[in-house]
Amino acid sequence: MRAQLAADFERFGRELPRDWAAYVRDAYRIDLGARYLGVELPHPIGKASGQLSLKPEQLEADAAAGLAFVVLKTVIAEDEHGTRQMAAWATHETRMTVEHRRARDGRDGWTVTWKGRGWDRSLAEYCALVRAGREITNAGGPLCLPSAKYHLPPAGEPFAEAEYRHTTRALADAWGAAPLLLEFDFSPTLAGDSLADEREQVLRWIEEVPAQLRAAGVPLRLALKLMNARFDDAFQREMLRVGSASGADALVVFNRLWDPERRVACGGWDLSDRNLRVLASRGGERRIPLIATGNITTGRTLLDYASHGCESAELHTFFQLPLGEYPAAHGSRTQRALHALVFDPADGVIAGMLGLEQRGALFRRQGELRFIDVSARSDDPRQ
Repeated sequence: MRAQLAADFERFGRELPRDWAAYVRDAYRIDLGARYLGVELPHPIGKASGQLSLKPEQLEADAAAGLAFVVLKTVIAEDEHGTRQMAAWATHETRMTVEHRRARDGRDGWTVTWKGRGWDRSLAEYCALVRAGREITNAGGPLCLPSAKYHLPPAGEPFAEAEYRHTTRALADAWGAAPLLLEFDFSPTLAGDSLADEREQVLRWIEEVPAQLRAAGVPLRLALKLMNARFDDAFQREMLRVGSASGADALVVFNRLWDPERRVACGGWDLSDRNLRVLASRGGERRIPLIATGNITTGRTLLDYASHGCESAELHTFFQLPLGEYPAAHGSRTQRALHALVFDPADGVIAGMLGLEQRGALFRRQGELRFIDVSARSDDPRQ
């Protein structure tokens, strides 16, 4: 299998097959099946909300590459009069800067910065994007689901219930089937805002947002995308604990770090190190399905997240590297990223799962290794 993997890595660097997950199952007896909000996926790799998921053409390219899911650019919620309590987050900026970021231990990683925040156009235009995404999904493409940021009040103030009600119902209408799948984005730029200065205030948001959304009266499966707050690891674990008990259906762990000197959100190895450290140190609180995010640039890092309970992973930065940074010489950035993440003979998902099998940490069932069993290991007290 190692020799076959090296040959496939070379061959697929010229052209990645459309249904490469099915090929992996046939050739290696590895089932990469994953989950997002209970939806079965052919593999665990998806695209996070951002500048790469705001046009139907981008979604069509992701379908051609064989992504499992795409989270659409984050819309800023509004009430029936068009009033947005979080209007400051609807900032237009499309230019992104891809740059190196050195970790504290000296490792060189990547980060992407841009000044924009959320969707800066109308809710009606966003709903049109949701409908376009549903058509792509229904045609056999990736699961395309909306992301939203709603009113997050200062301490002592009520939530803007009309905003939650109106936007959730509009998204449900555009989605067109029950239940609506929705990701609530506690964006990394929020961590740098004065709104997020108080710990109890942040915990209140995480605890109460699911109930506010469900009060809209539409069937809903909800993923809370938790930010990296400007506090210590203990507070990150508290966010995880509160989120697990909040009524959400899954947690996305965790969004980018906040750089107080540059006043930007950032990625790199410090981000994945912190995320994995926090996940590894959580106690015996109620377990909830997790979705990984944060500096996933190799299949082995993806498997590290999976070993702590993550059933799938959403990436952003790795889909934007300079073309020369990918081992494949052909294809879109998405195709080149998938080629590296899955087929790299040293650091890809296939190599990592074969390594787990060799060490006796993962076992075949009915002749197959299963990705979802890696995440299931986090619930086994013997692991």
